[in-house]
Amino acid sequence: MKIAFTTSGADMDAPLDARFGRAAKFLVYDLDNGTFELLDNQQNLNAAQGAGIQSAQTVVGSGATALVTGHCGPKAFRVLSAAGVKVYTAEAVPLSEALRMYREGTLSPLESADVEGHWV
Repeated sequence: MKIAFTTSGADMDAPLDARFGRAAKFLVYDLDNGTFELLDNQQNLNAAQGAGIQSAQTVVGSGATALVTGHCGPKAFRVLSAAGVKVYTAEAVPLSEALRMYREGTLSPLESADVEGHWV
């Protein structure tokens, strides 16, 4: 199983990014083998529109079945939900802490978007 995290860093010590669609990168962690890959999201940092949808498509394409981020807008949430990706929120903690919280089941799942579209 894979879980995606929003971040601007390059490892598990990096902080979680509060933004989803405009996060610099996604770190996709494989729970089965303890490895991760980084997915660049630079094309969406300054996108005029569609950043959330395109970012959601990137996460879905990675094979992740869960996402941990600070916030998620309505269009991105719809794409993720339709693909069966569960969305969880956390404060700006290191990714290693967010992963621990996910494993312990203490992260808050989102039932719907928690910010308006074009939130920065």
